[in-house]
Amino acid sequence: MKKLLITICGRAGSKGFKNKNLKTFCGKPLVYYSLAAAGLFQASRPDVQVDVCLNTDSEALANLVAEKYPEVVYLPRCEELGGDRVPKMAVIQDSLARMEEKNGAYDCVMDLDITSPLRTAQDIRNAFELAEGREDLDLVFSVTESRRNPYFNMVRRCGDHVEKGIENAPGTPAFTARQMAPEFYDVNASIYVYRRAFLAGNTTGILWDGKIGASLMMDTGILDIDSEEDFKLMEVIGAHLYATLEPFAQVQAAIRG
Repeated sequence: MKKLLITICGRAGSKGFKNKNLKTFCGKPLVYYSLAAAGLFQASRPDVQVDVCLNTDSEALANLVAEKYPEVVYLPRCEELGGDRVPKMAVIQDSLARMEEKNGAYDCVMDLDITSPLRTAQDIRNAFELAEGREDLDLVFSVTESRRNPYFNMVRRCGDHVEKGIENAPGTPAFTARQMAPEFYDVNASIYVYRRAFLAGNTTGILWDGKIGASLMMDTGILDIDSEEDFKLMEVIGAHLYATLEPFAQVQAAIRG
């Protein structure tokens, strides 16, 4: 049986959007959406041993999770990992090391971002099963189709003017339609699945050090919450998705309490 550690990581406070991890989203605590989706995924894969932990320096967040999800292991975050410039990978590595002291080695570690609540259980399963089926990959993260392409309809600032984002290789014809350009994706910061060896051995905190796979999610349902404006817009999108699309409605319905 494979062993998977799911990490939920959240700092106290937030410079961009105060106490964003404690917000109520469409009538339910924001963090519960990640936990509910994780629970649905776990029920769909009984052959995988799943442990879930919360790494935070926020007692309020820890109490909120413990109230309805007491099985989630609370890992109080040390002061050294509490700053806003600490790479998130360091927090996930800390979670892995402490959980392995209790439970032995895991095969993979999956991080679910609290501020990306609009994911389905199938999204989680897709990312996990891509990592599970491709042992050559060090990391799988979720993406959406990019609405802009740096070869075709994106520009970069060059002093007092702008130029095309990426130039075609010398001697190759210019792209006259976006469909002709190489395919690009937006990283949506929702799901990350790390191979244990890659995560434990990484000393830079840089994702791009490994071979990466991309798991595609629905782009209209994704917006990472970094501001109050993001949050308000996401609630409008979320309310629509919960009312009209069953995979999203299942997550909201699965929230405890």
